Amino acid sequence: MGRSEELSDFQRGTVVGCHLCKKSVREISALLNLPRSTVSSVILKWKRGGITTALPRSGRPHKLKEEDRQMLERVALEKCLPSVEALTTEFQTASGASVSSRTVRRELHEMGFRGRVSTYNKPKGTFRRCGKERFRGEKVEKKQTSSSQEDPKVDVSRLDLRVGRIITAMQLPETDSLYMEHVDVGEASHRTVVSELAKHIPVDQMQNRMAVLLCNQKPAKMRGVVSQAMVMCASSPDKVEILDPPVGALPGDRVTFQGCPGEPDKELNPKKKIWEQIQPDLRTDAQCVATYKGAAFEVVGKGVCKSQTLSDSEIK
Repeated sequence: MGRSEELSDFQRGTVVGCHLCKKSVREISALLNLPRSTVSSVILKWKRGGITTALPRSGRPHKLKEEDRQMLERVALEKCLPSVEALTTEFQTASGASVSSRTVRRELHEMGFRGRVSTYNKPKGTFRRCGKERFRGEKVEKKQTSSSQEDPKVDVSRLDLRVGRIITAMQLPETDSLYMEHVDVGEASHRTVVSELAKHIPVDQMQNRMAVLLCNQKPAKMRGVVSQAMVMCASSPDKVEILDPPVGALPGDRVTFQGCPGEPDKELNPKKKIWEQIQPDLRTDAQCVATYKGAAFEVVGKGVCKSQTLSDSEIK
């Protein structure tokens, strides 16, 4: 078929029908003995406006070949140029065609472009990524953004609280308040933890003792040491006590709460302030039992976690 010969409405409809049957441009071109550029143009026109018939022309033939029109469209969509003149220069460089800016303006108008060149947008039904254009429903599927999904409820179940054993502890050099501890939380290797407890608990009371640890905070570097967990303590203005797990609890045992059955986050996102939202509701009760909104820190089948003497105090 010669380039100047117009496709019939039947041929255009056949091209679109083949496309809907998931055939590629290459397959349609071979099947119908049509140039690939022609097949692409018919599919593009159908996707843009649901049109398969040839629109009537004003009588003046296009000065650009179909492949040049496609090139012009790509240049218009992919380049944020300040004027038609600049776009014309870019198009001539890309295609080798010699046309005036007036012709370019007319061709763009017929393609459906309106307004300033620098504000041209993609036709409805397409999206752009890294300068490339693809149609929805073809090779790339539009991914749902995480913002479309509701965040899980913020409660204490988001915290990974575990029983741990502080194997050894030592005061960090050149500090008067920080301990560095090696802690067994039921994993293959021990975690390194930095705690601001040196002013409150003697170092000999830190050795080989049980504790409750928050294990899914984002690791943070303190005085050059990366801290991989946080020792949970009851706190008053003049005293700090490490929470004691129940007798018989083992490193790695989960601390759970009645009424909060969710699973902990793999790692708390600092930007979402999950710990900051939960911490004000962590307190010891009148019997020194650690609680969240009245629900005890519990190791199932073994008992509850407590402070030694601090009642009605915050936990942090």
